[in-house]
Amino acid sequence: YQVQPEEVGVVLRFGEFVRTTDPGLRAKLPFVEQVLKVPVQRQLKQEFGFQTAEAGARTQFVPQDRRFADEAVMLTGDLNVAVVEWIVQYRVSDPFDFLFKVRNPEETFRDMNEAVMREVVGDRTINEVLTIGRTEIILKVLAKLEVLAEEYSLGIKVDQVILQDVNPPASVKPA
Repeated sequence: YQVQPEEVGVVLRFGEFVRTTDPGLRAKLPFVEQVLKVPVQRQLKQEFGFQTAEAGARTQFVPQDRRFADEAVMLTGDLNVAVVEWIVQYRVSDPFDFLFKVRNPEETFRDMNEAVMREVVGDRTINEVLTIGRTEIILKVLAKLEVLAEEYSLGIKVDQVILQDVNPPASVKPA
């Protein structure tokens, strides 16, 4: 089997972890060993409140879906509503933890992101969220995500949190 340069191979023998392998051409026992390839050098991302259909010079986004709208609408500390869209970029730091410590690591990480962003936005006023508090929100979310990922043994290292767009809801904009 071949492991690509940005991947690490995790070898299982009868379903039990045996070893990790570096990039290159490798050998395994047929029918006995299984290889799972984990991208450890590639930067992965998750989008919240929107979804990119096609990236490029003219990026196209998926039309607003109910699920995206629900995760983007947040209540601020002064009981106002804000629509917060953000991106989190991360890498797999520990392939063993990523594959075996948590059942659905990417789904768990997505839920953690939403919970942390709601907590941080909920501690701010609407004016802070829309204007001056964006950098502080990004830094707090990044720090809390790193701590939670470590506590949960997700095997994920958070690289960057980007607040894509923060607006009041469409029904409130005219006011």
